[in-house]
Amino acid sequence: MPEIKKDIEAVKKKHLTASWDCYMIAEVMAMERIAEQALLYDFYGELLTSHQKQIYEDIVLNDLSLSEIAEDQGISRQGVHDLVKRCNKILADYENKLHLVEKFLSTKEKVNRINLLIKEYRTVEKEELIAQIEQISNEILEEL
Repeated sequence: MPEIKKDIEAVKKKHLTASWDCYMIAEVMAMERIAEQALLYDFYGELLTSHQKQIYEDIVLNDLSLSEIAEDQGISRQGVHDLVKRCNKILADYENKLHLVEKFLSTKEKVNRINLLIKEYRTVEKEELIAQIEQISNEILEEL
């Protein structure tokens, strides 16, 4: 019986690993895309029309299908697809011009670094730590 399990594992490893890896990469990329869309919407969503906001929220935030939205809104699936694509472009254009999401993520990363330095406070020479915190805070101020 243990030999059969080893054989099964060997077959899985040989034949399923590549496809499983591809599947997982695709899943991660899809999740990153959804997170990016949600972040852009959080920053710039109010600049969309109410119709655009409703459909974009249904697709990105409520995870409804094109068919469900099309039926609910009384428009074609293609119409929903085109509107979502247009919204993605509008939101990306705002980000390319204003860089608010980029600045937000940069500031968030620096605040996380400050928090890590604070946790190290008791183990590192205090002058070195203060200099690092001061450097990060200056970087934040320069970006604002």
